[in-house]
Amino acid sequence: MKPRILLTNDDGINSAGLWAAYEALSPIARVTVVAPATQQSAVGRSISIFEPIRANEVEMNGVRAWAVGGKPTDAVIIGLYALDLQPAMVVSGVNIGENLSFESIMTSGTVGAALEAANQGTPAIAFSLQVKDQGDKFDDPRNHGQSFEESKRIIREVCSTFLDRPFPSGADVINVNIPSVVTGGYEVTRLGEKLFATGVEKRLDPRGRPYFWINGPLIQDAGEGTDVHAIRKGNISITPITLDCTAPGACQALRDLFGNKRERGNS
Repeated sequence: MKPRILLTNDDGINSAGLWAAYEALSPIARVTVVAPATQQSAVGRSISIFEPIRANEVEMNGVRAWAVGGKPTDAVIIGLYALDLQPAMVVSGVNIGENLSFESIMTSGTVGAALEAANQGTPAIAFSLQVKDQGDKFDDPRNHGQSFEESKRIIREVCSTFLDRPFPSGADVINVNIPSVVTGGYEVTRLGEKLFATGVEKRLDPRGRPYFWINGPLIQDAGEGTDVHAIRKGNISITPITLDCTAPGACQALRDLFGNKRERGNS
């Protein structure tokens, strides 16, 4: 019997990217779609704990799926525990827009869903597709004009690899970013530091009161070996991510700073 995959995203259950991933995976796995009912980009790993979560079984593209009234993380938890799917893998994406660098993976709902799955003990892979026009990220995800044919090939190749073997030691999530035009091959990368030069634009409403838009252009490149640089070269970036956010290099310095204070407090 084919292994089961739980497929989710953050662009919402109507997204063309989600259904491209379904088409890529259905020949190799039993795929169950459990995805947010609406657009949930940039919610990171937020979770609904102050309100109930509704999940409705719907039919889309001739497929029975679950539309979850919550965040991507909620969708994963519903799939794992309420629906008891027991998947061999969780796949999140294809996100319309790249998820590169420290900055993006901390805010991405696509990566957030994968991190939640990994934290619950299920291997997870996040897929994101670079867009040429940043405005595409904010258009209706049902009618995205970019082709997903190359993405479908990559999804099938990557997921097939890890349905047959475990992730490399130390990797909890595999973050895959696909350039809008693939001109190279796979490149194993580390996270770049930033993807955007963050800024804030102040405007006035019709009553003269200020409001703000967070904005900023894309950073054009980063160092050799980073996910940002790989995508700029046309390579498919594969970045292993760990759940452990500990900075081990700082531990001894903190012991030196606070160890004596604890001893004095006990005396």
